[in-house]
Amino acid sequence: MKRILYIEDMVDNRDLVIQILEGRFEVFTASDGAEGLKAALSLMPDLILMDVSLPVMDGLTCTRLMREDERLKEVPIVALSAHCMVGDREKALEAGCDGFLSKPFRVAQLRELVTDFVARGRGAAGQG
Repeated sequence: MKRILYIEDMVDNRDLVIQILEGRFEVFTASDGAEGLKAALSLMPDLILMDVSLPVMDGLTCTRLMREDERLKEVPIVALSAHCMVGDREKALEAGCDGFLSKPFRVAQLRELVTDFVARGRGAAGQG
């Protein structure tokens, strides 16, 4: 089963994503960027869903550090963010995210996005 790591500080958001993806994917969570970086290195997930506003280390910093690490640089990262102002999507992509989904999102939208990125496999980050 493919592994998804969701890095999110809000418990309700984590629980919702687990409910949406559970059964189709193995979902792991981390509550801040520093914890997420450690979890990513130990789990080697097939996809990382990254909140942008996180305590300890924000999601964009965490993404940049992941992109600098040989073991994680090709794992697709999708930003999930309530920040939907002009330029927020671009900032996430510049930091190294492969996709961006604004919150709130539709259930079908998240499932389709995750399925698409996982189907691409490692090394396909940034394509499409």
